[in-house]
Amino acid sequence: MNADTFAIGAVQHPCGDDRQVNLDRAVAGIREASARGARVICLQELFASTYFCKAADAARFDLAEPVPGPTVEVMQRLARELQVALVVPVFERRAAGVYHNSAAVIDADGSLLGVYRKMHIPDDPLYCEKFYFTPGDARAPGGGFAVFRTRWAAVGVLICWDQWYPEAARITALAGAEVLCYPTAIGWHPREKAALGAEQLAAWQTAQRAHAIANGVYVMAVNRIGHEPEPGTDGLEFFGHSFIADPFGVVLAEASADRPEVLTAVCSRSRIEEVRRGWPFLRDRRVDAYGPILHRLLDRPEEA
Repeated sequence: MNADTFAIGAVQHPCGDDRQVNLDRAVAGIREASARGARVICLQELFASTYFCKAADAARFDLAEPVPGPTVEVMQRLARELQVALVVPVFERRAAGVYHNSAAVIDADGSLLGVYRKMHIPDDPLYCEKFYFTPGDARAPGGGFAVFRTRWAAVGVLICWDQWYPEAARITALAGAEVLCYPTAIGWHPREKAALGAEQLAAWQTAQRAHAIANGVYVMAVNRIGHEPEPGTDGLEFFGHSFIADPFGVVLAEASADRPEVLTAVCSRSRIEEVRRGWPFLRDRRVDAYGPILHRLLDRPEEA
């Protein structure tokens, strides 16, 4: 591996009720990705448990843990052993009554570089995240968005619902990210799958490939797989299809809908340079004209 290149890896797997089994699957995936040369490795959203947000149940707050805490400490030891940087999603207990959907970023020496806390929190059928999660702090440096400069690459982290927002990708890219990592837990409502499943998957992939193109960065989206039940509902079927795209949106690696898989790809800084020279979107941004983006809607002419 030379100074121009760095390899990244994504670990896709199902999640069950046994935390240790989930953790073991993630560790095995990290070891496989490392053996294949990956030096920046990302796990899927809330990988240590089932996707508990399918219902609002206060008892499920007991799944949360501090950062650093048991999961992060295991991953710190593994990162140090393998000399890899890790993006480790956790259900974070920050204080009594304050919980976040977070990702800890660990460098190749095992040090904790920091924590990204999900900024956009959904509230949809079987995605009851507003019940559980406090959003990241918009008053933090970068407006809550952050880039972590690991030994191997500058890594931006955004989580699941964040992936639909071009503003989040843009700010993170402007802060110097070379790769955007999107830990994800997205799936189908089983009754909708036949009619809407293909177009939902296509929209999910298209949105993130567009972030790669618009910002000239690599994108790694890491989803889970498997059907997870919820009493009184049809549950959710997570559709996998984790993927890695280059700065022009070319898909370098893609997983299946229903199998545990580890993806790896080699990223090139010269590819970022090449794409940004040919399609200089950052150069041509009209930063003097974007003030209206700070409004929810432009209801009055004077807001434009």
